[in-house]
Amino acid sequence: MKDDDKCSSDESTKKSSSAKVLWYLSIIPRFKNLFANTDDAKDLTWHANGRNCDGMLSHLVDSSQLKKINKLYPKFGNDARNLRLGLASDGMNTYGSLSTQHSSWPVLLVMYNFPPWLCMKRKYMMLSMMILGPRQPGNDIDVYLTHLIEDLTKLWDEGVVVFDGYRNETFKLRTMLFCTINDFATYGNLIGYSVKGHRACPICEEDSSYV
Repeated sequence: MKDDDKCSSDESTKKSSSAKVLWYLSIIPRFKNLFANTDDAKDLTWHANGRNCDGMLSHLVDSSQLKKINKLYPKFGNDARNLRLGLASDGMNTYGSLSTQHSSWPVLLVMYNFPPWLCMKRKYMMLSMMILGPRQPGNDIDVYLTHLIEDLTKLWDEGVVVFDGYRNETFKLRTMLFCTINDFATYGNLIGYSVKGHRACPICEEDSSYV
């Protein structure tokens, strides 16, 4: 190769934009490992066996929404070991510089079966995906979430046989995605809705105050 050809090749490499990278950390094996631990398996049923039922709204299971879901889907609601999950996602700047052309989008799962003092601990907030690239995923985020959605769908429809280390038995684990935790812009990306200008609110729609 000539020197001129080599220089032009290096320049084109520098000018080309970096590709997006998706890391998916499979959630099913990690759920199995969680239930295999005796202490964790016990804590995952705290919402049904360990909390003080005083009529106050102190945990997710006290909410009218989850009570309604348990009635609509009794097969899911009758087993306290079935996981109630929250999905949290947002863009972050890894290097602390707002001018950088790099975007990092972690996707976290929160397990609301745990008591309030554990479910938001770093140990139990499960990093399921990391989307890296020069730009944020935007409305195409559903493409990147495909693997996670497939596993969540399997866990809801079919369930997965899991060993319970606390009760020393196997059972069929099912999970449900109860809520998402995100800002308004990411909310629009997740539901594929424009949250700017007229009809910016997906609930109010034409009655949105956009001035």
